[in-house]
Amino acid sequence: MTRARRTDNWGFPRWGGYGGSRDAVQVRLCDRHGCTNAGICPAPKSPNNPDRWMFCQTHAAEYNSRWDYFEGLDKEEAAQREADETRDNSGYREAAYYGWAGSGDGTRSRDELRALELLDLTPDADFDAIKKAYRAKAKVVHPDLRPGDADAAKAFQALQLAYEVLRAAEERREWKG
Repeated sequence: MTRARRTDNWGFPRWGGYGGSRDAVQVRLCDRHGCTNAGICPAPKSPNNPDRWMFCQTHAAEYNSRWDYFEGLDKEEAAQREADETRDNSGYREAAYYGWAGSGDGTRSRDELRALELLDLTPDADFDAIKKAYRAKAKVVHPDLRPGDADAAKAFQALQLAYEVLRAAEERREWKG
């Protein structure tokens, strides 16, 4: 009768150490002639072709610096492809505000940030600074001081709208306490 051998796993799926295998690991080398680094960066061989070169980071950067994605397309096709990809990827750009890519600390909305930008203020400006900047800019483009100037009237309306957005946001913050 063969005696059962005790194991080390004790019922846990990975009780042993990771990487304990001594098997040979397949490493693909860079496709650039003469390079002995690992090819970890895929690069397209040609437009609309699923085949890829595998380069090291250095040679991938060199290859991509000369890559023209719209090569072989006329202006209409290139514009259509760019519009399609911009539409398909617009969610990533919108979500960038909520990640590290956006300015500010996330306490202000996109409209508030635009209004602050119009007033030439930083995203962390307090409401006293907002009032001061609004009044200074409004004095320059006020319709009473510049009668008949359509550009000044438009700029004044933009300033009023920006101030209203920031005032309403400040009131909401005060109300929430």
